[in-house]
Amino acid sequence: MADQNEEMRKFKRRHLIYYLEVFDDKTGTLLGYLVDLTVNGLKLISKEKIPADKDFRLRMMMPEEYCPERQVIFEAHSMWCAGDVNPDFYATGFSAPELDQNIRRIFMIMINQVGFND
Repeated sequence: MADQNEEMRKFKRRHLIYYLEVFDDKTGTLLGYLVDLTVNGLKLISKEKIPADKDFRLRMMMPEEYCPERQVIFEAHSMWCAGDVNPDFYATGFSAPELDQNIRRIFMIMINQVGFND
């Protein structure tokens, strides 16, 4: 399983200086806050456990200083969910390999503009 996860993560995740809100677009429920991002996936932290191996339609609110779009909506698949370093939270990894070009462009802007340099 670890080899498969390493193979699937071809792009290094970038920690962001903003914790952007991410919602389940179908229910309107706040799922959590974005902490890591690539053009193929993301990681959220949340108060509630998010089921693994489930398809989601996610809506992410974007910071107006860096992105003309106020929100982006895209399909993602929850790959895993585990307790976070902070025991009050959960961390969930999502795969989103089918992003359209516009959303990939927006994600690249976010990675380049608000990602920590590491």
